[in-house]
Amino acid sequence: MNISRLGEAPDYRFSLANERTFLAWIRTALGFLAAGVGLDQLAPDFATPLIREVLALLLCLFAGALAVYGYLRWLNNEKAMRLKEDLPYTRGLLVISVTLLIVAAVVMALVLYGG
Repeated sequence: MNISRLGEAPDYRFSLANERTFLAWIRTALGFLAAGVGLDQLAPDFATPLIREVLALLLCLFAGALAVYGYLRWLNNEKAMRLKEDLPYTRGLLVISVTLLIVAAVVMALVLYGG
């Protein structure tokens, strides 16, 4: 579907703000990806290899999911602006916060009790 043919073009400032928000989601995804790669490659003595690799894989998978979610959020916001509808509500911030809390708790537990 070609988004530019849907409804009316919104004020360019809103489209650019929506684009900046998308880029913020991508930055967040890159941060999680960097954490996953860094954990796997730069911390060979952190926990057991299996735990380290599983945690790194989960971080990388979450990064990929965030990138896709960021695009879908941009698309839905752009559609809503073009159709002059309310912007859709997101629970994405709660998901990111809870995921980061869980990752931090696991890492702290591994640091304190793992070695």
